[in-house]
Amino acid sequence: MKYSIQGVSRMLATVMVGFAMAHTANAADITLKLGHLANEQNTWHKASLKFGEELKSLTNGRIEVQVFPNESLGKEIDLINGMQLGTVDMTITGESLQNWAPLASLLAIPYAYTSLANMDAIASGDVGKKIEAQILEKARIRPIAYFARGPRDLTSNREIRSPDDLKGLKLRVPNVPLFMAVWKALGAQPTPMAFSEVFTSLQNGTIDGQENPLALIKSGNLNEVQKYLNKTEHVRSWIYLTLSDLTWQKLSDEDKKAVMEAAARTQTYERELFLQDEQKLAADLEAAGMTFVDADRDAFAAKARDAVLANVSGDVKQYVEEIFKQ
Repeated sequence: MKYSIQGVSRMLATVMVGFAMAHTANAADITLKLGHLANEQNTWHKASLKFGEELKSLTNGRIEVQVFPNESLGKEIDLINGMQLGTVDMTITGESLQNWAPLASLLAIPYAYTSLANMDAIASGDVGKKIEAQILEKARIRPIAYFARGPRDLTSNREIRSPDDLKGLKLRVPNVPLFMAVWKALGAQPTPMAFSEVFTSLQNGTIDGQENPLALIKSGNLNEVQKYLNKTEHVRSWIYLTLSDLTWQKLSDEDKKAVMEAAARTQTYERELFLQDEQKLAADLEAAGMTFVDADRDAFAAKARDAVLANVSGDVKQYVEEIFKQ
């Protein structure tokens, strides 16, 4: 059988198109890098994997998500900086964003939210929308979902029942100005530090204590270097699953819709995991040797609120005053 040059060219073109279509069906067109600080057992990591599964399904495999736990892609501030430069696509972050967007401090105001339902009403309401808009404008990072966090508690190697017991305590806190100011006012000696450095610093005595939700206390194995878990419950907060706005702008309208749908499904999934997880974390930490101490939360709250109001200003102070009155 003889073929003309034109016929051969058409056949080759058909083969090439078929090859390209097969390649597209089997390989992602876009790969998003998502880094976070928690370990593989944490609900944040499980939710990150869920987001990747949902997005891959919704886009028929065109978008994949690579998840990097344990700060393996970088520390939180490094990831935020990377998202602003376009070298990182996603992370899970919260009040650290107040270094760019002051309203982000409302995510974690000491003794502001009295229950999970109260916090949800703020996070999903008008105040939450204003926070997200400012983060996008000032930090160029787009919140696409939020996860609840368990109350932050204080761990130490001596009992802490009242603010008076904090005197001289070298306490690790995140690099959040409001946290620093409040703990200083309460009588501690706050020191900003990356979470990845906390275990070793507690072990060698560089710091005496730290404060975090139960999930991070457990995932960080802090029970091995801290005896007491003091139930201060000083902060109820939420944290955002975020996407670099530079990455967002590169997506088609169809893919943007898929990202937001995957994020909504992930938020629902993570909440289910969170509620299940909180029920067993305390028992696990007690079984691991930690002693739970009932702190005088009313005393902490009274002193903390004065310190909060003294260290916020402008729109933030206005919102805080309204929240405290609820």
